[in-house]
Amino acid sequence: MMGCLCSKSKSGSFKIKSSDSKKKEKGYSWENKEDVNPKDFTIENVKDETIVRLPGSVKGQQFIIQNCENSNIYIYDYINTITVDDCNGCNIFIGPTKGSVFLRDCAECRFLIVCQQFRSRDCKLVDIFLCCATQPIIESCSDIRFGCFCYNYSLLEDQFKNAHLSIFNNNWSNIHDFTPAEEDRNWSLLPKDARIEDFFPLPAPEKLGDLQIMTDPQSSLVPQTHGCLQRISMQYCLVVFFSDGHAQNRALSLIKELEQTDNILLRTKEVLLEEQAAERIFGTNAYNKIVKRGPVIALEYNGKDCMNICFETAKNIATATGCTGLIYVSTCAKTARKQIESFFSHADMQLSSQ
Repeated sequence: MMGCLCSKSKSGSFKIKSSDSKKKEKGYSWENKEDVNPKDFTIENVKDETIVRLPGSVKGQQFIIQNCENSNIYIYDYINTITVDDCNGCNIFIGPTKGSVFLRDCAECRFLIVCQQFRSRDCKLVDIFLCCATQPIIESCSDIRFGCFCYNYSLLEDQFKNAHLSIFNNNWSNIHDFTPAEEDRNWSLLPKDARIEDFFPLPAPEKLGDLQIMTDPQSSLVPQTHGCLQRISMQYCLVVFFSDGHAQNRALSLIKELEQTDNILLRTKEVLLEEQAAERIFGTNAYNKIVKRGPVIALEYNGKDCMNICFETAKNIATATGCTGLIYVSTCAKTARKQIESFFSHADMQLSSQ
């Protein structure tokens, strides 16, 4: 059985408003190239140094980091695209990146990265805590380990919006390797209990200003997910929040409640659903009208009794916030997996086409 929270019945992308050209006097600074000095957005040839770029210092510019050694580099601002070349023994934080992050010829480095697209080539012995909207890609790499980006600081949420990224679109564990090894994988996942502070040092307080950095998963702006390779049970559940301006708050409330249970959050997505896709996923046209309101947020849970727990938790949230009918919870174990794969496959295709 599948049902909306009205009863247990039997039965991404974001729209960006374009600005008036007359009003758009202030845009991304890379649109006015004569005002840009590339040296201001390049870090290169540094050794045994700590460099911090605070919010407001980059403002969506393209960025380059290259030929750095044993250094700590932190870019706490949103970026257009960034390349990191020939770095060794470095710790590098890369803030919300509207386009792609490209790592090349890096070794023994640790990264914290938020981006739309991730590419890595000819890298080895690298640990990456990642939030990536699309499928991360590696090529000619070895000994690469991935973990979920769990981090927060003041202005990070605003930077996600400026980079047109959603905190729910994180495909960090779904790696595509263009050059897979014959006997063993070139990449793996970091341990479940890996803590960012054990891998990645923070800058000295005097360099941070009012950033108020938090590294524990419970305080992370991006929900901690375990990835599609992890599971603790044969039971899965899909929870969908329909748009009305408050869907994100309800989704985060459910995630917080479920953290107190034995269930685990595998994946999250925020995308627009067309009517045809909604009918295919939900098996009915009952949601065709409501999906037109805006992006929906989907959560995939796994656990011994996750469907009942998700249903009861979502029902309590819906009742408390007066949004009965705006949350969907799968209640049929036989069809939940098919429903989940249909939704996330559609979401991945939509995000990769952007």
